[in-house]
Amino acid sequence: MEAVKVEGVGPESEVEDLGRCIDEISTTVIQLEQRVNDVEQFYMTTDNMQLTTTKCSSAFKDKVKEKQLSSIEKQQQEASHREAAALKRMQDLMHQFAMILRQITQHKWARPFMHPVDVEGLGLHDYYEVIQKPMDFGTIKSKMEAKDDTGYKNVREIYADVRLVFKNAMKYNDERHDVHIMAKTLLEKFEEKWLQLLPKVAEEEKRQVEEDAKAELDMKLAQEAAHANMARELSNELCEIDSQLDKLRQRVIQKCRKMSTEEKKKLGTALTRLSPEDLSKALEIVAENNPGFQPAAQEVDLDIDAQSELTLWRLKVFVQDKLKLAGKCSEVVDCSNINNNENTIKSNSKRKREISDALTKNAIKRTRKLSHNS
Repeated sequence: MEAVKVEGVGPESEVEDLGRCIDEISTTVIQLEQRVNDVEQFYMTTDNMQLTTTKCSSAFKDKVKEKQLSSIEKQQQEASHREAAALKRMQDLMHQFAMILRQITQHKWARPFMHPVDVEGLGLHDYYEVIQKPMDFGTIKSKMEAKDDTGYKNVREIYADVRLVFKNAMKYNDERHDVHIMAKTLLEKFEEKWLQLLPKVAEEEKRQVEEDAKAELDMKLAQEAAHANMARELSNELCEIDSQLDKLRQRVIQKCRKMSTEEKKKLGTALTRLSPEDLSKALEIVAENNPGFQPAAQEVDLDIDAQSELTLWRLKVFVQDKLKLAGKCSEVVDCSNINNNENTIKSNSKRKREISDALTKNAIKRTRKLSHNS
């Protein structure tokens, strides 16, 4: 017994098989589209570093992380070496600064500044009103020896606190007061010695700025390289989707029955009832399988008889759907006379046909776009 044909495609089981193929392709394209959008966002944003931590989907960030892993590990090793070298250089500078500080604290006039001011014992009731940030050499020494985050990060911080010790004393005490005179004298001696160390400090600070800038640039370049690789991979995967769609079209073509002359005539008439926008879309469907066809030309000569069966069936479905939405559907595009089983299958296969058409266009568009980015 001859199998019943549905929409010119084949038995119901084959329609379901084609539907599953379309569903699988649809799922894949949805995932690829999300990744394409993430790549586009990366290249559109002006803050690429922030993007990878805030805007990208979690799946995409995992993919990028995987691609960047070897590069990041290498950069982490380099960063670790740079930090170790910078720490050693800073420790050397702090050691040299400690020698300067030792000379100052060993001066006979340094005694008043070795410990915090005894505000209550000396009756200095307005001290904290005048001095916002008290400082002394004992506190400085403790911070220099600290191994946690409370310690000094660089020589400039120590230098600032040493100056604060003397500036506080000069601010609170009258310029004729002994403490003011001692503080001013020691500050001058300290500044002289600091000027000898300053060139080395400035050189190290400049080096740190340059190394930090280089590290940030390297990370940015690594991210751009990872996204470029992702774009190339996406392009390849979208090409594979195109290939799958081509194979799916061939399967459909092989199963399509030929459209009758009367059906072609009705289809041609139905095309004239489309809106200008929908007519342009219909012509684009024709152009997909006809490279020489110019859908945007001022005058278009469409030969229905010259079109492939796949193009004819796609046009028929497209026209039927558009006229139905516009409330103009009639027997001109009524497909109910094709097969007895079509009405049963049509509601299930209609969405799949729409997805197939959309996927074809979307995959081609994305492939072109990514080829430019890569």
